[in-house]
Amino acid sequence: MTTFTNYESEVRGYCRSFPVTFDHAKGATLYSEGREYIDFLAGAGSLNYGHNNPVMKQTLLNYIEADGITHGLDMHSVAKEEFIRLFQEKILQPRKLNDYVMQFTGPTGANAVEAALKLARKVKGRENIIAFTNGFHGVTAGALSCTANQHHRGAAGHSLNHVDRMPFDGYFGTNTNTLTYVDKMLSDPSSGIDKPAAVILETIQGEGGLNTASDEWLKGLRKLCDKHDMLMIVDDIQAGCGRSGDFFSFESAGIQPDIITLSKSLSGYGLPLAVTVFRKSIDEWKPGEHNGTFRGNNHAFVTASAAIETYWSDDSFSKEVKAKADLLKNRLQQIARRYGPESLTVRGRGMMTGIVCPNEEIASKIVAHAFEQNLIIETCGNHDQVVKCFCPLTISEEQLLEGLSRLDNAFALTMADYQEAQQAS
Repeated sequence: MTTFTNYESEVRGYCRSFPVTFDHAKGATLYSEGREYIDFLAGAGSLNYGHNNPVMKQTLLNYIEADGITHGLDMHSVAKEEFIRLFQEKILQPRKLNDYVMQFTGPTGANAVEAALKLARKVKGRENIIAFTNGFHGVTAGALSCTANQHHRGAAGHSLNHVDRMPFDGYFGTNTNTLTYVDKMLSDPSSGIDKPAAVILETIQGEGGLNTASDEWLKGLRKLCDKHDMLMIVDDIQAGCGRSGDFFSFESAGIQPDIITLSKSLSGYGLPLAVTVFRKSIDEWKPGEHNGTFRGNNHAFVTASAAIETYWSDDSFSKEVKAKADLLKNRLQQIARRYGPESLTVRGRGMMTGIVCPNEEIASKIVAHAFEQNLIIETCGNHDQVVKCFCPLTISEEQLLEGLSRLDNAFALTMADYQEAQQAS
């Protein structure tokens, strides 16, 4: 550990919760010095298909062995052509997104968000963007301006301008339709809100606490975007690629965003890859106007193609994910009822579901107790009060249940102390 402590910046984060050195991984299991850890973190959503997925690994090894192109800027390559073809045929066209094009940005989700914001402003000729409470869109300057989290915003070192914050679905409770508020603010020329170029949102707020927009709210937001001449940007970087049960998290609402950002599990193998997908009618970029050196990661194209062919050629994988999501939700509800029927609630959708705890201290202790039992899991939320289950979508039912059993034990240990303290006070 001294190497990391002495020579790595204090900015490091996850390693503080899991202070071991991992040496290899397979599926939903991480290994450190012979110890096995069940992974309910999945690379913060970048490993939806597990560690070292065998199909993608072999495909990548074959490609490397044949001296396939590694780095290609935005030049044409066989690997890139195959990925574009498969993404169009198996992802976009079946979802009636035929008239959408793909922009390869820099390799991270934040790069895809930056491109989306720039394009929206360019198309509409306006600066302002509407973002939502508890939203997270990255920590580069433009993306950070749309991110709500004070901890991340505080590190910017400069003003974060040209974004207005609106209440997400459920922000004021279940009895308040926040879209009425949004519509009123945008309709009133004296509200102080400049006419926006776009709205940007996550349908399931991954870092913000697993807050979930209802299908009706999403449909209403789509109508508001049309009414006020705004583009709709769905940031599907964390909730996309099957995490919700569908490839895109907005599918159940039956809406079509104008712009979609994807990254994290898009490569299928944890390799850096990000795209901004948008209607061809708003493709107003000039050649090279937005670029980046590492927007042509051909190794990622190869594994992404394998992921699409293996898991998205039909709806069987989607059905499997939804079945596991039901199992996950039911088991979490059992835990909540057992250890805190008045203080614990289940929140989220699909395979990004968790338990809201009374406070950050309790959630942190649960994560620590889980790690003692060889379970890797994190927290999220505006106060880090949500214990977030984010295991690989390919996890076996047996291993999922074992991980949930360990989580159950972590809640038992933590909530017993909490209830004892409550009674004492």
